[in-house]
Amino acid sequence: MPSLQETQPLNLLLVDDEPLARVRLRTLLEDLAPVCPTRVLGEVENGLAALEWLQSHAGEASVDVVLADIHMPRMDGLELAGHLAGLEQVPAMIFTTAYDNHAVQAFELDAVDYLLKPVRAQRLQAALDKARLRRPGPDATRLQALGQRLRGGRSHLPCHERGRLLLVPVAEVLYFKADLKYVTARTREREYVLDETLTHLEEEYPERFIRLHRGALVARLALAGFERAQEDGDAYGWALLRDLPEKLPVSRRQWAVAREQAGA
Repeated sequence: MPSLQETQPLNLLLVDDEPLARVRLRTLLEDLAPVCPTRVLGEVENGLAALEWLQSHAGEASVDVVLADIHMPRMDGLELAGHLAGLEQVPAMIFTTAYDNHAVQAFELDAVDYLLKPVRAQRLQAALDKARLRRPGPDATRLQALGQRLRGGRSHLPCHERGRLLLVPVAEVLYFKADLKYVTARTREREYVLDETLTHLEEEYPERFIRLHRGALVARLALAGFERAQEDGDAYGWALLRDLPEKLPVSRRQWAVAREQAGA
């Protein structure tokens, strides 16, 4: 006699930028319903939309499994998996993709399975059966770090604020400043407190940010110029920013390096 766990429908979120691919998945899931009950709670077109959907539906029925494509605009499936690892309730991840060159990365990100398109009913059922029996995966912090390494740079950074997950677009960050154990990301609109380190951010985005000081990185595109400090202090000089009146300190050690990297 099947257990209650085996008869309870799995709650799914479908993530794919191709509407026809989502339609095919729904059709397969309907065909498998007698032997593999599932419930599609929602479907979205990319990883960023998936995180927004999960945020807006928090407190409702939880998602057990995310079926996601890998190559999608705005945020791909691999980056999505890294962000999901930081959620309080981490859903199982099944990748559905037309490419087989990301299989190793997918399993390193603790994916339950990796299905090649066109997805076959038998393989989909096997993947869902594995997801149903899934046990808690590896440490979420390790998965997030691994996801960063695999992708060579996230498009968004997570900010946990008052129980909510905010996503900070890296392209909008003007600078990062370290403050004790946290890092602040500054955009034109506001500041975000991140659970990151400047060293990891510098390694992740070597072409986008320049080290100014032991406690500051600045976006190349945000730099307006440099000026020497008028008196002795922690700053040997200052970095001037576009669209912001504030200045960032530049250490003596980084003065020549930062100016050279900025082409100043």
